[in-house]
Amino acid sequence: MIFNETSIQGAYVIEIEKWQDERGFFGRAFCEKEFAEQQLAFTSVQANVGFSKKKYTVRGLHYQESPYWEKKLVRCVRGSIFDVIVDLRPNSPTYKQWLGIELTSKNYKHFYIPEGCAHGYQTLEDHTEIYYLVSEFYHPEAERGIRWNDPTFGIKWKETEEIIISEKDRQWSDFTG
Repeated sequence: MIFNETSIQGAYVIEIEKWQDERGFFGRAFCEKEFAEQQLAFTSVQANVGFSKKKYTVRGLHYQESPYWEKKLVRCVRGSIFDVIVDLRPNSPTYKQWLGIELTSKNYKHFYIPEGCAHGYQTLEDHTEIYYLVSEFYHPEAERGIRWNDPTFGIKWKETEEIIISEKDRQWSDFTG
């Protein structure tokens, strides 16, 4: 596995190190030992799947409040997404900064999202599916979100005339922290 640091403290884009031959390739998508060598303690307790029918669907920005912060390991398994995180950790040097990366079914990249970050994504193709591991169980009472277009962060989503977003995600408040 190849761990690439990002501009958000503790977040990584992880590439699969491929062993290839005429049949295709093999590589590790997760290895606890390799994560530990990067000082990343990650234990998955839940795996989630997200499917979006239409291009330009936005989901998020979601997080769970402390003590139920989640670490996530996200991969796009069909189609492509613009995956976004926002650092909500007040003591972080990257507090209130955002980062967006493109994950596709063809680039095999993973996005490691540290706890304390809100997460959302925008689909770039119809019939897009993501698969991700989380370090914490879902706690409805701790569920929180911030509006996808909150001016506090100025996220530059992929340009389109039409954004498809749930009523719940439209109604998240602007960030007040």
